[in-house]
Amino acid sequence: MIRSIQTIHSGFFKLDGGAMFGVVPKTLWNKLNPPDEHNMCTWSFRCLLIETEDRKILVDCGMGDKQDAKFKSFFEPHGKTDILNVLEEKGIKASDITDVFLTHLHFDHCGGAVSKNENGSFFPTFPNAKYWSNEKHWNWAMNPNDRERNSFLKENFVPLREFGVVQFIDHSKPTLEWLPGINIQFVYGHTEAMMILEIEYNHQTYIYCADLFPSSHHIPMPYVMAYDVRPLITLEEKERILQKAADHNHVLIFEHDPKIDAATVKRDEKGRISIHEIIKI
Repeated sequence: MIRSIQTIHSGFFKLDGGAMFGVVPKTLWNKLNPPDEHNMCTWSFRCLLIETEDRKILVDCGMGDKQDAKFKSFFEPHGKTDILNVLEEKGIKASDITDVFLTHLHFDHCGGAVSKNENGSFFPTFPNAKYWSNEKHWNWAMNPNDRERNSFLKENFVPLREFGVVQFIDHSKPTLEWLPGINIQFVYGHTEAMMILEIEYNHQTYIYCADLFPSSHHIPMPYVMAYDVRPLITLEEKERILQKAADHNHVLIFEHDPKIDAATVKRDEKGRISIHEIIKI
């Protein structure tokens, strides 16, 4: 049984606005998330903590801090980016985390899973945790295509396998129950076999959207990131989840929205779906 859910905000970073909004003209998207002089927009690292009677499950874990200064200069991480400090402020130690669920292995979602000591050796950040991925996505990350190569940094996940803490989730079905009250949907538009969580809590369904809807600005159908490997599949996946969310008042949690934690959506008289109510988690 799920006892609580809460967002864990581990700072901000920057990505190119054109890449984040794809085919949408800058004259439209710059009103939503104004860029700096280099066309870079600010985005959040919004992770999720799910607590059950016997587990503390961290969903994604931000960029981490082990990359060098040159790498960080491309993305300008800022704010409270140390997820361990953020968790400690909430009374949770790294050793308390029992599970780390990685929606996918792009660096801004799993970088905090592995840390580096003063000798340059890598180790799991959360010493008592199992780390959850799926074999299809793991193999995709291990043999990246040129489009995603710079997003898959092997030091962020290979050490987890070396330490024997990785668990693979069965990906043979499009959806499955992972734990009581937590279901997984596999989606393929952004990257291969990304995992979306559906969480039943207090008679409400929460959907942790990962990079299917990285922000509230990506609810309109044409707003698809240029990073997506299969944008037409993304459109199909977005429509399916949005229609269900509008019909059943599901709450969408946005991992990268710089301001909005989550929202419900509604359908207007023309069938278009937009934000209904902004929700703080």
